[in-house]
Amino acid sequence: MQARVKEILGWYDHENPGVRANLARMLNAGKLGGTGKLVILPVDQGFEHGPARSFAPNPPGYDPDYHAQLALDAGCNAYAAPLGFIEAVAARYASEIPLILKINNHEVLCDEKDPMPALTASPRDALRLGCVAVGFTIYPGSANFRAMYEQLRAVTAEAKEAGLAVVVWSYPRGSALSKDGETAVDVSAYAAQIAAQMGANIIKVKPPTAHVELAEAKKVYEKYQIPIATLPDRIKHVVQSAFNGKRIVIFSGGAAKDDEAVFAELRGIRDGGGFGSIIGRNSFQRPKDKALEFLAKVMAIYLSTF
Repeated sequence: MQARVKEILGWYDHENPGVRANLARMLNAGKLGGTGKLVILPVDQGFEHGPARSFAPNPPGYDPDYHAQLALDAGCNAYAAPLGFIEAVAARYASEIPLILKINNHEVLCDEKDPMPALTASPRDALRLGCVAVGFTIYPGSANFRAMYEQLRAVTAEAKEAGLAVVVWSYPRGSALSKDGETAVDVSAYAAQIAAQMGANIIKVKPPTAHVELAEAKKVYEKYQIPIATLPDRIKHVVQSAFNGKRIVIFSGGAAKDDEAVFAELRGIRDGGGFGSIIGRNSFQRPKDKALEFLAKVMAIYLSTF
């Protein structure tokens, strides 16, 4: 095992051997194995945004097998998806690539100002399907935060008892936040802290902007001159907010955008000390050969070779 992976696992010595082994499996998998960096392919968009919006740009994506094979061929550290997609591929892929079962989801047929995802699977399903971890979304800032946090606490306890790692999508959203506030640097850092305090082993947040949402936080950022002018500055601050960098924090890829914009953002994440990326639509919505080429460049950025 590489020294960097040993160092990271040392931050999780409170966990049982099963959780640590599954974290090690992700950290040692794929092209970035052993580096302490992660690139994960998530395909929950069919549930979260609808099938046509997700897969029409590249119709092979309607097939669950397509995504698992793409993640494997690209050398991703793991593949994450809801129950149906994981059930469709687990028999063939659970031994080939680490699988993460996304166990709560929401849909866009109902416009929720204060989202509350539904539990759509359980840690028991993840164990049955040979997964290494469960994934769970929380929406800090939603009026439903109490119920979400209580669900996450119960799920985390059950998952870790079974030796499964816990990956938390921490996405600020709700009626108390402005649209700009959802990715504000103070709110993103707060979201990372909440996920860490809830016991997340891996935390997924969106890349933060320089906007500061909360008035009381703005006073502190100004008083202590916290650097937030550049993306690396902001990434460093968000990672610092997750126990001074002792929790794995990865960043979402977001909606499909120009490749150069993606690569510039990824370099900012790398230079700020981010642990990697979880990139869905920017990869699977393009033809497979182009997706493999794109993901190879993503990994090269984290290896500092591109």
